[in-house]
Amino acid sequence: MATEITSSSYIQHHLTNLTYGQLPAGYERADGSVLSEPLWTFAASGQEAGAMGFMALNLDTMGISILLGAVFYWIFRSVAKKATAGIPTGTQNFVEMIVEFVQSNVSSMFPYSNRLVAPMSLTILVWVFFMNLMDLVAIDLIPELAKIIGVSVFGADPHHVFFKIVPSTDPNITMAMAMCVFGLMLFYSFKEKGVGGFLGGLCLHPFSSKNMVVQALFVPVNFVLELVDLLAKPVSLGLRLFGNMYAGEMIFILIALMYSGGFLVGVLGGGLQLVWALFHVLIISLQAFIFMVLTIVYMSMAYDTGEDH
Repeated sequence: MATEITSSSYIQHHLTNLTYGQLPAGYERADGSVLSEPLWTFAASGQEAGAMGFMALNLDTMGISILLGAVFYWIFRSVAKKATAGIPTGTQNFVEMIVEFVQSNVSSMFPYSNRLVAPMSLTILVWVFFMNLMDLVAIDLIPELAKIIGVSVFGADPHHVFFKIVPSTDPNITMAMAMCVFGLMLFYSFKEKGVGGFLGGLCLHPFSSKNMVVQALFVPVNFVLELVDLLAKPVSLGLRLFGNMYAGEMIFILIALMYSGGFLVGVLGGGLQLVWALFHVLIISLQAFIFMVLTIVYMSMAYDTGEDH
């Protein structure tokens, strides 16, 4: 007997990742069976994905993000190999424009010497943009293709085949990138300021006094305030991108539900999809730009040895 597709199940299906991991012994699956021993398998629901814990892999997120990274590498490497001093081709001109745009931002916001910052900023801008751009792919296209492959090749239950195509709607990706930036920020902070300078930045600001006793009283207050500010950087960096892209994906899904409401409602839904897609182009571009800019700013803060913050 076929399972009826409701609006809630449709939304839940589109927001569930293709997850592979280990279910613990004693776990009761949706069909009522209880596992006598741990089982490595694909999650049949969001609940099973959650039960798999931290070591579970979102294969769709990893696959699409790696593929888009390879596309970015291939495009820019091909242009670099074929670059000429004469009149550039359309692709070369576009790539040069992006590189110059990134370089101008790095030069204006990072007045230090580090050969890593510009390439990292370029990678973040283009890679995040490519991941965000997948949000403009037809909402049902890839999930339906995955369902066909899962059923015909692997004999899977079509209701248990998931595939999310927008990596930046997965907090695992956005927070992983944010933590990489945060790790580099801490590394260069210690390298440029030393342990004493880094701890001084946490303990001697924003409140300070020439009186040693008063300053000693300010140290724990400053430490708490600065530590919260420090830890908020990767959290806000990763969750900002995730939140905006997740909300955008949700709106696409909700509009897609209008296609089941009849001809007139479906036509209205098609118009709304087009309008939202055109507006979403601005959002996906802006989010990639913001992630790049904040990365440059955080790296600049790691080098800043001044007394003022």
